[in-house]
Amino acid sequence: MPTTTYSLLVVDDEPDLRTLYELTLLREGYDVDSAGSVEEAWTRLGERRYSAVISDMRLPDGNGLDLLRRLEAAGRGEKTIVITAYGSAENAVEALKAGAFDYLTKPVDLRQFRSVVASALGRSPGGAPPAAAPAGGLRAGAGAGVPRPGSAAAEVPAAVPTDTSAGQHPALRRLAGASPAMQQVRSLIERVARGMAPVMVQGESGTGKELVARAIHEVSSRADQPFIAVNCGAIPEQLLEAEFFGYRKGAFTGAAEDRPGFFQAAQGGTLFLDEIGDLPLAMQSKLLRAIQERSVRQIGAVSEVPVNVRIVSATHKDLAAEVQEGRFRQDLYYRLNVIQLRMPPLRERVDDLALISTAVLARIARDAGVAPPPRLSEAALAHLSHYGFPGNVRELENLLHRAVTLAGGEVIERDDLGLGDEAFADSEWQALDLPPAAGPAAPPSAGDLALPGDLVAHLDAVERDIILRALVLHRYNRTAAGSSLGLSLRQMRYRMARLGIHVGEPGGE
Repeated sequence: MPTTTYSLLVVDDEPDLRTLYELTLLREGYDVDSAGSVEEAWTRLGERRYSAVISDMRLPDGNGLDLLRRLEAAGRGEKTIVITAYGSAENAVEALKAGAFDYLTKPVDLRQFRSVVASALGRSPGGAPPAAAPAGGLRAGAGAGVPRPGSAAAEVPAAVPTDTSAGQHPALRRLAGASPAMQQVRSLIERVARGMAPVMVQGESGTGKELVARAIHEVSSRADQPFIAVNCGAIPEQLLEAEFFGYRKGAFTGAAEDRPGFFQAAQGGTLFLDEIGDLPLAMQSKLLRAIQERSVRQIGAVSEVPVNVRIVSATHKDLAAEVQEGRFRQDLYYRLNVIQLRMPPLRERVDDLALISTAVLARIARDAGVAPPPRLSEAALAHLSHYGFPGNVRELENLLHRAVTLAGGEVIERDDLGLGDEAFADSEWQALDLPPAAGPAAPPSAGDLALPGDLVAHLDAVERDIILRALVLHRYNRTAAGSSLGLSLRQMRYRMARLGIHVGEPGGE
């Protein structure tokens, strides 16, 4: 039997179940204490520190959330696993939002029980803790688990280094930017990486949502396990089930061998579901079951196999609106959206533009074997800072690649950027700064304005800017700002929530 130095506290008011959990954990080599109520557990916690606490949701003098909140308030470091009744999705989500590492549902599957506890402690069931990360670099295997060719892996902007404190994790250093918005993103990643709660990364196309998902994985205790990235919108609908869950040999014509799906490939690690809003409803139902039951059944198989994966999803869509329109399942939305992390668009962190551009140019030069790397002139950087970047960091990278090719020397000038006045006509940033026209203008011809690549994102950005301007004009009084735009207070609140506008309100309602 393996021996460890991990100590666990089991909290359950049913003696038989408590004994079952204790025996299971003792066989894994853990040091186990038990309690039958919140107060008894708190007394135990006052006597010593534990590696983790496993608590039933229902207890005679409270529930597992009460204990969890006490631990959080006291600044204790124990990870908490909550056991809920079967089908209590709301309790499970509430526990994860309150800071629980993970949850289990009754009746508890002991194999899953051992797996979740081991994951909380950063070890394999019956095994030793994982090896420490190599100094100054990523942990071994952090890049493992890349989807096989043709598996529709998501494509996002390449990693961009940035100068941060020497003690910060390498995955966080790859998130370029020193603006308050990016500091908040890095801080939230560090917090959510400690648990198992599903994370929803929201942001416009090109902001680097997969980079955030990879950072969550690499900062977590699962860093040595696979990270599988899947672009849900790039897989034909008829192949979705086979790609996600795998299939057995002979299950259908062309199935010449057993093939694992994305869930099996991500076993023990993280499954990143990019553009989750593009999944059809039928597949949403199957995905929900796999997440709830933590098991999948391959096509052609007669039984399910347990899976241990953390789900991180991303979308540029407003999923709350998709739920209202009936295009996305509400129960799946609540399962995936336990913790929400918003990746700000580039136009909201213009202060990071110089740092990002310098890092991208250094990488371009390194890939091309050129030294020293080119740099932007002051005029070129100023010109870029007035562009709205509807394509965000991805568009900036493409623009700089082109500029390096066109530049005649080491310095990239304004004309090398290829951003004429017509480019700014498509930018809500520039368009909304224009003074009112003296009289009615003729409608623009097709050649006068560049068409946006993503009309929905473009219109959302325009609407967001107008609402922010109205709020500033009316000293953040939402009623007055909304009235000036022909909106009721309720409509104003809805639009602010949908567009992610969170501002102080010195002017009240």
